[in-house]
Amino acid sequence: MEVRNKRVLITGGSSGIGLALAQVLGSKGAHVAISGRQNDRLHSAIASLHAAGVAAKGIVADVTTQSGRDATVAEALEALGGLDILVNNAGGVRAGRLEKTTESEIRTMIEVDLVAPILLTQTLLPSLRESGDSAVVNVASGIALIGMPFYTTYAAVKAGLARFGESLRRELTGEGIHVMTAYPGATDTPMMESSRAGVELGFVREPALAVASAICSGLEENAFDVIRGGEARAQMIALNHNDPSALDRRFAGMKAELEEAVRDHSAL
Repeated sequence: MEVRNKRVLITGGSSGIGLALAQVLGSKGAHVAISGRQNDRLHSAIASLHAAGVAAKGIVADVTTQSGRDATVAEALEALGGLDILVNNAGGVRAGRLEKTTESEIRTMIEVDLVAPILLTQTLLPSLRESGDSAVVNVASGIALIGMPFYTTYAAVKAGLARFGESLRRELTGEGIHVMTAYPGATDTPMMESSRAGVELGFVREPALAVASAICSGLEENAFDVIRGGEARAQMIALNHNDPSALDRRFAGMKAELEEAVRDHSAL
């Protein structure tokens, strides 16, 4: 796919991977709209994009609500004049033991990480089909590929998003709409600020710009997946498939330290 002149909507675009992706795609000539829940943060994001020479539209909306999705769709289509690329990037996380996670936190992760992307994609499929050369990008997580302790619900919803994308890609084969899933690892974003998990526990934080650049390259190459983490992540994925008990033992050896490091990790 040629991203130049493509009309792009990025949810959760006011910081982190979403904002970095807006910068990368905008620098390549795409026309970008970003959505976010917080007006001040969104205003700052738009200002930073403009300063970088990227013309972008900001949409203040909560995509977990019907009114928020309606506003996102209406304002994006009006500003862009149509849509070629939808990036389902908005997300939320609450780590910790399952029995210490509240029902409200569980439901929020399900709504923002899974339900909202499905419903937003459903609503925008007619606009994407009109494009004739369009794409849906779902930003999942490396935890969707390798379930980690203390991220039970997050792993479930991100894995659900990944399988949603895979199924939708096959459903839309030959209809001019490509579907790609991104699996970032630990990334240096505001979402990770409350986590104390570091390199010693395998959380090597990658710059958001590197992840965004990889997603852009994936779009240009019509890739199915963009998996970050290099050879180390590839080896863990293979081990999880061939000998999952080996990973069980590895996680068991760091269980106490990991629980303490992520018990306050919350970005909802």
